Amino acid sequence: MGAQKSIHAGNGVIGRRIDNLIFCVVVAKIDFNVDFTHKLCAALMFHPFRNAGAGNPLSLVIGSLCIKHPNLFGKSEKLHVLWDKGLCDSNILITYRKPRPEWLSQHAFVIQQSISPELGIHGIPIENFSRSGSGGVNLCRFSAGVDLSEPASSNWSSKTSIKYELVRPVNDDGHSISRDLHGFPVTCSGSYQDSMVVLKQESRFAKANDRSFTRFSLQIEQGIPILSKWLIFNRFKFIASKGIRLGPAFFLSSLTGGSVVGDIAPYQAFSIGGTGSVRGYGEGAVGSGRSCLVANSELTLPLNPMLEAAVFMDCGSDLGSGRHVPGNPGLRHGKPGTGFGFGYGIRFKSHLGHFQADFAVNAFQQRTVYFGFSNLA
Repeated sequence: MGAQKSIHAGNGVIGRRIDNLIFCVVVAKIDFNVDFTHKLCAALMFHPFRNAGAGNPLSLVIGSLCIKHPNLFGKSEKLHVLWDKGLCDSNILITYRKPRPEWLSQHAFVIQQSISPELGIHGIPIENFSRSGSGGVNLCRFSAGVDLSEPASSNWSSKTSIKYELVRPVNDDGHSISRDLHGFPVTCSGSYQDSMVVLKQESRFAKANDRSFTRFSLQIEQGIPILSKWLIFNRFKFIASKGIRLGPAFFLSSLTGGSVVGDIAPYQAFSIGGTGSVRGYGEGAVGSGRSCLVANSELTLPLNPMLEAAVFMDCGSDLGSGRHVPGNPGLRHGKPGTGFGFGYGIRFKSHLGHFQADFAVNAFQQRTVYFGFSNLA
């Protein structure tokens, strides 16, 4: 079921007089957007926290709840609350923004709490690496900090953030753990949780015209050891993509890479494989490394105004860095470290949203079909 509601009581002040006492309430418009679905099909009833979710009627509900307040304290302060819930994960994001002139950097106070299965690193590849099964490790993350977005100049934009992060691994029963099913550590500290302060800088470049576009983004994260046991590391990641129109067809290519220097927990490694990486493989089924390099290419050809056909090829590698991840989860799970996938698909665009279906084959001749639906109006 879904619902969207706006409440607006006017721009004035509601007042009530009781025994010479006046109560005044300033009201403003509040937007609600609710979209929840209850899973009734037993084949889809997969939940990582089996014991914790037993008897809970909300355990099989997926969807999202969004609440926006554009004038929280009467001075145009914006509050944005977003809750996403899946069968296996959930995420709560609270953002508070104070108004500032457009030529100054924009500040936002952010609090986030999430929990999700760590399939990319600790997932077990199955069916010739086309799927990833649960490895019994789930991550609870809490972060709080400040985002500063600089005013865009020309084709460049940048954002800086500093946040405190607390990462706590849990097993499928919801209990805190410090080691995986094979007895290897799942945190950098060796305890039940890792703490860190992370300074992150993100820069983006975008340029487009009628025939092509170019995009580039660079993320650099620096762990600041305020306390001796907190993580100190430098992690960078880049994404470069280029799109060119070739007659009626459109060719898109992208290159993604990154590396980590310093302290590293297994969950900070780069996972290779999956829909956003190398298609034809399960999540993280190609490899898990301190470094990575992934190349994607896709050619789409319009069949009619709403339907497109596509052919693609993906490849990726951990550059031999999997053995440098604590516990070497890639080697223990038999991940090859390098893989490629190719296939074809369709793209259907309508006023309701975009539907995508891809058929991919990996290096082990295992076939996988992916479905996606996005931009729901």
